[in-house]
Amino acid sequence: MIDEPEAWPCLDRRLIHTGRVVTFEEQRLKTPSGEVVTREMIRHPGSVAILALDVDDRVAVVHQYRAPLRMRLVEPPAGLLDVGGEPPLAAAQRELAEEAGLAASDWRVLADYCPSPGISDEVARIFLARGLTPVARPAGFTAHGEEVDMGLTWLPLADAAARVRDGTVHNGALVLGVSALCLARADGVVDELRPGDAPWPMRERTSDARG
Repeated sequence: MIDEPEAWPCLDRRLIHTGRVVTFEEQRLKTPSGEVVTREMIRHPGSVAILALDVDDRVAVVHQYRAPLRMRLVEPPAGLLDVGGEPPLAAAQRELAEEAGLAASDWRVLADYCPSPGISDEVARIFLARGLTPVARPAGFTAHGEEVDMGLTWLPLADAAARVRDGTVHNGALVLGVSALCLARADGVVDELRPGDAPWPMRERTSDARG
């Protein structure tokens, strides 16, 4: 069994609010049984996250404040797909340089997922980046807001996995990325993971639906 496309008829839609990053929308949908339901939705541009793994089996993480949670979370470098026409891999490479000052020679896809499909059309891709080298921050990049003091730490992968198990890290991309990498290692298929520029049908579908 796999995820399959399906589109219930939309009887009408109402824009609730347009924000800096997302928009909020209400739709009236007709279900296959004929019932009419109302659903509120967050339209999101999508995101990428990078599990950057060095030769000492450590992953690069930042410690970023998240206002909705009133917590500082351990997270992999990540960012929005909010630059028009920028491919996901290029966005990930840019984010890794901006947040970690790193470039990578080997890029793989660890996982594609929907962070909150009941309320949002956000799709996210987690990359595995290896063959790391330091690089200067991209020209014109200036840290602001939460980015100013989030720092950069190298966390042993084994420690990251332990913190996933004991529930002391909560960022979805970190939890899923670490778990996916550990599973790929256990199955001996890390080098068989999809290439970094692999097609991403789910993103194309959500982008098309958004119009």
